[in-house]
Amino acid sequence: MHLAILMTNTDESEFARAHPRDGEKFTALIRRARPAWTTSVFAVKDGQFPETLDGIDGAMITGSPASVLGTAPWIGRLLELIRDMHSRQIPIFGACFGHQAIALALGGRIGRNPGGWVQGLTRNRMLERPVWARDLPDEVRLYGSHVEQVTALPAGATAIMQGPDCPISGFAIGDRIYTTQHHPEMTHDFITALTEEMASDLGHTAHAQAMASLSDHSDMDAFAESIARFFEQARPA
Repeated sequence: MHLAILMTNTDESEFARAHPRDGEKFTALIRRARPAWTTSVFAVKDGQFPETLDGIDGAMITGSPASVLGTAPWIGRLLELIRDMHSRQIPIFGACFGHQAIALALGGRIGRNPGGWVQGLTRNRMLERPVWARDLPDEVRLYGSHVEQVTALPAGATAIMQGPDCPISGFAIGDRIYTTQHHPEMTHDFITALTEEMASDLGHTAHAQAMASLSDHSDMDAFAESIARFFEQARPA
């Protein structure tokens, strides 16, 4: 299986340079479940898009501090690519920005979180169980970091997860779209460091709550397995 990783993370800060980039994180995530799979990373946030979709079995769209509602040319181009891949029935997994970009590209809506930042370990209740998610726990723990969310689903989409302050924390469209608002690729060490880095943006109360949530760990391996099964079931027979 060969996956394209569409990297949207615009953070070029000293903090970002001190940690693995999203292309590495998402490659490591899928290889937790399928070590032999290969990936190609495209920094779409820098205008680097695949020249062809031939030979690509699926795509993963990463998170980003950028807003999907922004006007940067690469965002519009990414939305067009999502529509193109969807029309060709190429399976797409999206996380955070990727989740929102897929929703927006296909007719959904995005808005600010009513309660401000969601940061730290989130607990998400499974609402529906696509075949690839049948072995996920009833409460899925994932690291989160977002101030915007999907407020209305595209036509044909089904919400499959719901979390506190995030009614649509994951959705599916048929057997070719799978998303989460959260960050299955983030390790515990990384989300801890990121939360500390964001302390001034979060404010004292939100920062303290986020750090307290990190006394527990995410369901990283179980979620990686669900992503692998998603791509496997979407592969043509």
